[in-house]
Amino acid sequence: MAKRPGIFPTFFISGFECSTFLWKDKGRRNLVEETQHDRFAHSDYELLRRLGIAVSREGIPWPMVDKVGTYDFSAIDPMIEAMQQHKILPIWDLCHYGYPDDLDPFTDAFTQRFASYCQAAAEYVVEKLPAPYFFTPINEITFFSFCAGEWGWVSPYKKTKEDRFKLRVALCKAAIAGVKAIREVIPEARMIHIDPLVQVVAPKDRPDLKEAAHHETYVDTFLAWDIICGKEHPELGGSPEILDIVGANNYSFGQMEYREQGPHAALPPDDDRIKPLCELMHWVYDRYKRPMIIGETSGLKDGREDWLRDVMDESLAAVEAGIDLHGICLFPAVDMPDWHTGEWLHNGICDLELHNDELRRVECKPYVRELRRWQKELNRVTQLDEDPFNDPVELQDVIDAAKRLKKKPDKNWH
Repeated sequence: MAKRPGIFPTFFISGFECSTFLWKDKGRRNLVEETQHDRFAHSDYELLRRLGIAVSREGIPWPMVDKVGTYDFSAIDPMIEAMQQHKILPIWDLCHYGYPDDLDPFTDAFTQRFASYCQAAAEYVVEKLPAPYFFTPINEITFFSFCAGEWGWVSPYKKTKEDRFKLRVALCKAAIAGVKAIREVIPEARMIHIDPLVQVVAPKDRPDLKEAAHHETYVDTFLAWDIICGKEHPELGGSPEILDIVGANNYSFGQMEYREQGPHAALPPDDDRIKPLCELMHWVYDRYKRPMIIGETSGLKDGREDWLRDVMDESLAAVEAGIDLHGICLFPAVDMPDWHTGEWLHNGICDLELHNDELRRVECKPYVRELRRWQKELNRVTQLDEDPFNDPVELQDVIDAAKRLKKKPDKNWH
């Protein structure tokens, strides 16, 4: 039987919350510091190694690195050292909602500075880590445009749909320029452009909003990816090679009821308008025919184990239907705070418990047990060997598991 080598050394991926936005009332946030990932990089990556996960989403904090055109990448040195020791492959997030104070994202200067920074970042990591190299230029352009362009949560604090649309195009322009700058340094670098999987429905008593909800689901959700792959705004230079790998994030709150003002309302678990994850994945794959990963997914609190089971069932149904799925990112590896309240979300592989001034990592055992079950079901490793990069995932094992288990799409994710 012919081999089907995957893109990554492991099918299961993880990552660490790395937002660096200017928050509406709290100044600059740095979630790497807030979760103490900077202090516990070695133990965090040792955790992934022990769990058989050789790929991790990791941030480079643009606002802290870029000193008006000069660069200080020392903030990521602890992560690089831990990656080297534990043999973990990074997917570098280059802009995770944060950008330097002196920049306006609506200007050409933003695009130029971002491209220069991307080139410098590529030059820095290529000297310190072995190939292959993966980058996410700007994380969740669509969601970033909402929270910074229409809701006013983060800089630049805009509050209109028009500003959201303008910001999204500006971010896409910068992301395309960033990809080209990276590939001047590393021609073979792979890109993963990540955005949420979304379905929006009209309130049952507001049929007049059906058209707006439909547009948001089937047009708005895809516009950033469309621009990056050259389907829309081709003057910005997008192409399928620049889009490269599509990362589709999947959370329960991605299925929503339309609201005319502010964020939409998440559908309750038993709502009959929820669509199966497999169907949402088809929308993406049928549109771009590019390799895919689930870029982020996690349940909350006691629901993490069930959530992973449901995501795996849906993903295997998608694989059996022919979707080219290369990985699933269990995000985050360690807990993260709610941006608004500061309360821990309990959505990570590990919870965080404060002891004196340290946030200790405490594994969510049911979640880990479910991960182990699926690793064995898919013939995946449960702990990394000496060199996890010498043999990529054999996708045929995943395809065979999908055929054997015959999972069917199911809108009941709970």
